[in-house]
Amino acid sequence: MSVKILFTGGGTAGHVFPIVALARELRRTGLAAEFFYVGPKDDWSTMFLSHEGIKTKWILAGKVRRYFTWRAILDNLVDILFKTPLGFLQSFFYIFSLAPDLLFSKGGYGSISPVLACSLLQVPIIIHESDATPGFANRFGSKFTSRVLVAFPVAQTEYFSERKMVTVGNPIRSEIMTGVKEEAKDFFNLTGEKPVILVMGGSQGAEKINDLILAILPQILPEFEIIHQTGEKNEKSVQNEAKVMVDKDLEKYYHPVGFLKEVELRDVYQAADFIVSRAGAGSIFEIAAVGKPSILIPLAISAQDHQAKNAYAYAQKGAAIVVEEANLTPRFFLEKMKYLFLHPEELQKMSQKAKEFAKLDSAKIIAQYILDSLTK
Repeated sequence: MSVKILFTGGGTAGHVFPIVALARELRRTGLAAEFFYVGPKDDWSTMFLSHEGIKTKWILAGKVRRYFTWRAILDNLVDILFKTPLGFLQSFFYIFSLAPDLLFSKGGYGSISPVLACSLLQVPIIIHESDATPGFANRFGSKFTSRVLVAFPVAQTEYFSERKMVTVGNPIRSEIMTGVKEEAKDFFNLTGEKPVILVMGGSQGAEKINDLILAILPQILPEFEIIHQTGEKNEKSVQNEAKVMVDKDLEKYYHPVGFLKEVELRDVYQAADFIVSRAGAGSIFEIAAVGKPSILIPLAISAQDHQAKNAYAYAQKGAAIVVEEANLTPRFFLEKMKYLFLHPEELQKMSQKAKEFAKLDSAKIIAQYILDSLTK
């Protein structure tokens, strides 16, 4: 007889990819289990969870907007008064009929109703917090669980009970580690003539990072080859701007792409000599796992400023350099890149510190906590 494991999260790639990694690891243990997901509908959940054979149930979820405009205030009222209560009722009746053996929550606004419903229905709950500073959903949800797993080895006792917390890292898809450098060379027609820089703006791209790269393309391409994940909605505009700015003889060194699929990303990680990235927990732990030196550019408007706190928690280990958006000028960035590649010993040190920070067995550790909970 198989057990039923229910996942929930907030509806971003940062919530979905760890769930995918964990589901794969649980399958590798030989556990006879069915996997389900309950949360708000979004492109990432739809695309990746169904591919993994995880059955999904979409619910309404209220999202609190932290900026103040009349539209934001109205949207907040609608979410609080209508979406959240309806989402809770959807969660409660779905979970009541499903009768899962355990809920694993990644946090985010979409997880609040499922966590509360499972608490009322006495379904065991395990919470995982990816960021150095937890969001409201996990702070709220921690009241209903005996175990809170955290990714960053930093003190979070002001948010969670110390007796509940265990540092486990952030689960990454183990397949990310199996890339082949030559495959990336073939896919992107890399010349191999210069160091390769991978630029990632998160799962949806980042306009500020896109603008930065476009501003320095004529100066950076003579020395580096760039693979640039622009975000799918930005891909065409970035390509068109780049054509105007870059000389014909340099075009072969610039490779914009909307979104890197898993099979492409794992190969690109191996081909890259350096990574420029936002500071989501998922990105940081993947960069650490592949042992690449990096510059992290935290999203300035992230909730609880969690990206900056993630970035500094990682950088204090010596694995990366943090450049906040306020300091992100084209000249400063370009000079920093040139300096680093003129000092390969610093790049090597960053690479080594990244590997030391990585927790490659995070998914296995979390899977074991789930197995232990199921046998109690």
